[in-house]
Amino acid sequence: MTQGLNRRRFLAISAATVVLPGTLRPGDGRAAAPVARWRGTALGAGAAMTLVGLDDTAARPVFAALEAEIERLETLFSLYRADSALARLNRDGRLAAPAPEILELLSLSDALHRATEGAFDPTIQPLWQLHAQAASENRDPTAGELAEGLALSGWGKLRFSAREVAFARPGMAMTFNGIAQGYIADRVAALLRGRGLTDVLVDMGEIVALGRRPDGSAWRAGLATPEGAIVREVRLAERALATSAPLGTLLDRAGRVGHILDPRSGRPGGHWRLVSVAAGRAALADGLSTACCLLPRPAIDAALAAHSDASLEALL
Repeated sequence: MTQGLNRRRFLAISAATVVLPGTLRPGDGRAAAPVARWRGTALGAGAAMTLVGLDDTAARPVFAALEAEIERLETLFSLYRADSALARLNRDGRLAAPAPEILELLSLSDALHRATEGAFDPTIQPLWQLHAQAASENRDPTAGELAEGLALSGWGKLRFSAREVAFARPGMAMTFNGIAQGYIADRVAALLRGRGLTDVLVDMGEIVALGRRPDGSAWRAGLATPEGAIVREVRLAERALATSAPLGTLLDRAGRVGHILDPRSGRPGGHWRLVSVAAGRAALADGLSTACCLLPRPAIDAALAAHSDASLEALL
């Protein structure tokens, strides 16, 4: 699974995605709708949004509302805020009366864990910390360290209900970094829908595309390798897109240790250079694209078959 909220983006919104206000769609004789754009951060990484149908003045209260929603969700999912629900769970080993959003992500994580043969597992945080520390010391983890890290991880050692989330062993910890950005994109998209906005592009590291571009055509996203080469263009409408690459973020200077770890072995893994998945929900696409990096093709097909609205968009 993935870790590191400042990871490089593999979804590049192509330069042609947005028609500037006041331009014409070729052949239709209509002025395009006004467009408002927002840039900010979500979970420590850059984020962006395009709203069709509002100018900058009209969009200000909408952008203020979405910033407040992102801030609220960060108090639940951030690894780096001492006051977040996740940080308190990792510190105390238990979290009483978890928020509905926490339970929703845990339920989706449980489904992804089962569908991906254990390749998706948010309890991998102790293993990620181990590899990050070893990489900072220019070495590999020892066999004993790996064994200890595996003992402190494992989805079966987590219990959750509306009453409590709890780890089975002291020293366990978890991360939502393989799914939270997608979830935040979904929540922001829902907020915008609730305000009557139908043509929106949300980029929180994973992309949600609602409706159409200002000129009436479909939104377009370019799938990029870690080196920045666009390998495919995908058209999106009422759809989310997520892309992962094992070597997209590196933990070591030599470039051998990527940020996607296999929870089953405790080691960096990856059958593929890049995996891109589309789905009705960005959180689902996010989790699947991450886990599928660790799976052979038959297992990828089985994982996607377990989620009928998911589709494989790129596999390199």
